[in-house]
Amino acid sequence: MSHTPSGPRPACLRAAALSCVALVLVAACGGGSSGAEAGPPAAPPGWTWSLPSGFAPPVVPADNPMNTAKVELGRRLFHDARLSVNGTLSCAGCHAGALAFTDGRAVARGATGQNHPRNAPSLINVAYQAALDWANPAPRTLEQQMRTPLFGEQPIEMGVNDANRDAILQRLQSDAQYPTRFAQAFGGEAAPLHWDNVIKAIAAFERTLVSAGSRYDQARAGTATLTDSEQRGQALFFGTQGAAHCAQCHGGPNLGGGAFISIDGRAGTPGFHNIGLFNINGTGAYPASNRGLIEFTGKPEDMGKFRAPSLRNVALTAPYLHDGSIDTLEAALALHADGGRVFGPGPYAGDGRANPYKDPLIDQIRIDAQEQADLVAFLKTLSDASVATDPRFADPLAR
Repeated sequence: MSHTPSGPRPACLRAAALSCVALVLVAACGGGSSGAEAGPPAAPPGWTWSLPSGFAPPVVPADNPMNTAKVELGRRLFHDARLSVNGTLSCAGCHAGALAFTDGRAVARGATGQNHPRNAPSLINVAYQAALDWANPAPRTLEQQMRTPLFGEQPIEMGVNDANRDAILQRLQSDAQYPTRFAQAFGGEAAPLHWDNVIKAIAAFERTLVSAGSRYDQARAGTATLTDSEQRGQALFFGTQGAAHCAQCHGGPNLGGGAFISIDGRAGTPGFHNIGLFNINGTGAYPASNRGLIEFTGKPEDMGKFRAPSLRNVALTAPYLHDGSIDTLEAALALHADGGRVFGPGPYAGDGRANPYKDPLIDQIRIDAQEQADLVAFLKTLSDASVATDPRFADPLAR
């Protein structure tokens, strides 16, 4: 999923012949496989969803229907470092299964070593997230969103551009497996190995990254029991007691990521919030490289607004927030309880609690130390460790 801020769009996006790709990165990279394993399976006619209770099938674009061969192709591409400019970084490099499809860094790092200004978001349940970027409301599908990490130039993530994109495709064409797999996934096309289909295959795989096997889910199903502290935290989270107001921004089956914007429309912007992280010199400003929604709308009131992410697996995805500046769940809750963050003398000097563009809901949060501890206990019940070992998500190129 992209986490890229605004900036000049890459030249390849201006090429009419190129319909770009999507996605972010997952486990350690490696240089890819020459395809020594057994031949690919025959492509089935379609796809049958196997989803947890409470999860409807995600929206799938009409021009990219699901099938098993396509999903398996996407899984392979997602883990293949040969998709990057120098063969060092796969999509999995910023979204590791062991870390709930994040990378454990404060900010992501691209194939050329350039640091990204933003934290790599989790891809778990990404098909249900209405906002597909930390601050850009424009992408409506995973296919659209995937353009930035592959082809973006500021910053460089995968580093694909007009000068190298044909050569990168040739790496796939020369592989013993890919030509057949593309033909099976996209039957009927005379020459199916092209960037449009790279994008579609990865998007199809991403839509299968569904998780709802946490202790929280088990408790809802009656197969597990939460501790007293976890139950108190759950009541605080969903607002049945206290004044934590968590679910007002992190609601729905996915506990955020799409609570405020229609999955079908996504035209509005109320899923983005300013929580008072900065207030540089008392002007309401955020750092120039990370100003939030204002970069796309130009509206002053959108300064510092970023999406409210899903909190599923949140205990596995530290560090937190759009800039990865908060190391622990305890610190993240304390920030919300304090109503913002204060910086002393320096480039970011200012009292975020007084940011004029801060969401007024932040000042309504009232949680004491015990309630914060209970909330942390509950948030830890949202972890689904199976995402790290699920063979459907694993690296098929691993040796």
